[in-house]
Amino acid sequence: MKQALFIGVSAGVLALAAPLAPASAQEGVANTGVDTITVTAQRRTQSIQDVPLAIEVVTADNIDAIAATSLSDLDQFVPGLDVSGGSPTQPRFSIRGVSTSDFGVGTDPAVGVYVDGIYAARSGASLLAFNDVSRVEVIKGPQGTLFGRNSAAGAISVTSNDPNIDEVEAELALRVGENNLRRFEGLVNIPFAETFALRLNMVVNQRDGLLIDAGTGEDYDRQDNWAVRAAVGWEPTALTDVVFRYTREKLDEDARPAIGITPLPAAPARPGVPVDTSTLLNPFDTPIYNDVTSNLEQRDLDEASLHVTHDFGSFTLQSISAFRYFETSNRQDEDGTNRIDLYFDTNNIEQNQSWYQEFRLSGANDRLDWVAGVSYYDENATQVSETDAFTDSIETVLFNLGAGTPFTDLQYGLLIPYNLPQRLLGLSWDESMHNRGDFSAFAAFADVEWRITDRFSLIGGARYTRDEKTFSWLNGPRSAPELDQALAELDALGVLALAGVSPADFGFDVVFDLSGAAGLACDNGVTVAEGVLCERSDSWNDISPRLVANYRAMDNLLLFASYTQGYKAGGYNSVEVGSRFENEDVDNFEAGLKWTAPDNTMRIAASVFHYLYKDKQAVRLVANVGGSGVPQYVVETSDETGTGMDFQVDWAPLPGFEAYLNLQYIDVTFDERITRSGTDLSGQPTGTPEWSISTGASQTWALPNGSEFELLGAYAYTSERRCNDESRQQLGCAVIGGVQNGEATQRLDLRAYWRDSEDRFQLGAYVNNVFDEQYIDGVGTLTADTFGTVHAQITPPRMWGVDLRVRY
Repeated sequence: MKQALFIGVSAGVLALAAPLAPASAQEGVANTGVDTITVTAQRRTQSIQDVPLAIEVVTADNIDAIAATSLSDLDQFVPGLDVSGGSPTQPRFSIRGVSTSDFGVGTDPAVGVYVDGIYAARSGASLLAFNDVSRVEVIKGPQGTLFGRNSAAGAISVTSNDPNIDEVEAELALRVGENNLRRFEGLVNIPFAETFALRLNMVVNQRDGLLIDAGTGEDYDRQDNWAVRAAVGWEPTALTDVVFRYTREKLDEDARPAIGITPLPAAPARPGVPVDTSTLLNPFDTPIYNDVTSNLEQRDLDEASLHVTHDFGSFTLQSISAFRYFETSNRQDEDGTNRIDLYFDTNNIEQNQSWYQEFRLSGANDRLDWVAGVSYYDENATQVSETDAFTDSIETVLFNLGAGTPFTDLQYGLLIPYNLPQRLLGLSWDESMHNRGDFSAFAAFADVEWRITDRFSLIGGARYTRDEKTFSWLNGPRSAPELDQALAELDALGVLALAGVSPADFGFDVVFDLSGAAGLACDNGVTVAEGVLCERSDSWNDISPRLVANYRAMDNLLLFASYTQGYKAGGYNSVEVGSRFENEDVDNFEAGLKWTAPDNTMRIAASVFHYLYKDKQAVRLVANVGGSGVPQYVVETSDETGTGMDFQVDWAPLPGFEAYLNLQYIDVTFDERITRSGTDLSGQPTGTPEWSISTGASQTWALPNGSEFELLGAYAYTSERRCNDESRQQLGCAVIGGVQNGEATQRLDLRAYWRDSEDRFQLGAYVNNVFDEQYIDGVGTLTADTFGTVHAQITPPRMWGVDLRVRY
């Protein structure tokens, strides 16, 4: 409490004391009030104060102020938004407590991410590098009408800068910092032939590791990423605008490290099963030991898009065409040890290509402001879920399941005593699930604002969507070529017969055991079995309406009330063969206001909301599925209710001084949910924290030579995770080594700039997480019931850096 009070007071002092600077220091700094922000959240350009939505905008200046490199760096400063970016090829987005927990290609996210109006379907390619970004709009609540499928929780819209045909631009930026951080960004915008412009941008981001392996001395959490974007703008007439963009991105990082928090007995003794949670170690004081082979997370992405806009006078036509292709892989340690008898890693491999086409019409007159359109989306995705182990660790699983120690018994009971050269321990054992999905979606939508009077208007809209999906699973025999060769040789010698076994006795699957689903009918005329391709085909139709009433009580005060519906398409669990689930629906009721002070020194937005999320699908790790004793990911369904409020205020009372406060309160509970293990969670909280707050201030001083100095501070706070019976059982709310998992979090960032009088040169320094607050950022229990091992991740420590920016 003392520390929280100290940080809160620090932020308050910055906000309140800054405007008390001597008046002479403010000369030359204009007071224009709060900045005007334009958004496209309603698919047309508007002032944020005219949009009856709960929306937060992160500008390019905001991104620079907190040294953000991707969306994962923004969530602490946007209350209600949560981005789990520890694995950038498998991020999870949550808005107002609604997210999708599945990492497979068989399902879609509940938060839609859009880049320049183009849907980034798979989460594997949604966490992109920030390069030449104009703004990020976080739109809260279901956006089924305006943004379409898979925006049931909300939408994140990233807008990049267009080519500029009017002037030459050039910019170079260099950032260096702790952990040998090196970030370079270059930009050039060149107009030519009067109607054309070429805009090129490149970002390179490199960093050494944040953690060190105690056994090998190797760094973990290293980054070596780059992205390049080329855009060509063409204005053939005053009424026509064409923009072509091509983006190439290469992500190359260490995969998420696993800090083992289970106390290990000396080998060959094994940790006990089930795990004694009272003995778990403090992850902040525990050395890290990982032995995963090729501990890499990689992504190669190519995207091309074409935007064509033509103004016909009474209406505007826009065409958006886009093609995207990416490949990802993410191999990471799952046991948190460097012992071969406990070795287990997973690798998620994806290939994805998609095509998107949208035609949009919009227009406005004295009474109507409307937009309508159609879109088509086509996607082909493949995924391989790999698990890698050794015969030593497979034997640990068998031992813990009561099936004995067959490899050890044979090796030390027969092979070594009889001087046979074959060995059965130390050999690789791999299992894989292969998935393929072919998806298409057609949509038609319209949204109209009817200004009945000068102060009162109604907005009505709807989107019709049809989704068609075909999905397949193929699980072949486990792959262990060295083991199979040794078994074949021993079988030929008659050694296995002496032990009463055969090679077939060792051909079982441990991870992807399909015995629990054997005989389940597939749509392609087969039943679930190992080595058999199982295919499902489904289609879903949905109409997502939107109704809003706006009342302009005063010229500077907008009151609104709305009903909106969101839709998330049905799908399949990638690792539960033959599974399928229906579409999800959310109904949201909201009322709010937007007010701007007459002198433009303050802007307030506030709303209260209530939603019901029906048939929400969640992928959970459940032990002993089908009696196998091995944990598997399964789909569970629930209905959830959320009630809360959003509040934002921006304040610019004096020249050079600005401050803001954003907060969200929310209460999310299960209306109905019974887990696979029979636990009834109905009426209990889902885990979403009640409070999230972001506040900050900046002060700019004019210096005698015409240059400026600016100081900024930003503080974020999130209350503790709310517990339920399941999260208590699965360590989500446990005290781990004296540290509370899910405790309240806070962070303070500071930044300082100097800019010359022409804003050509900028020199800055920043400190993120000033007080070095770190928290548990997830607990991995995938191997808890089989190996007796648990691992954890932690949030990054304090980081500092300096940067130089040169503009032309």
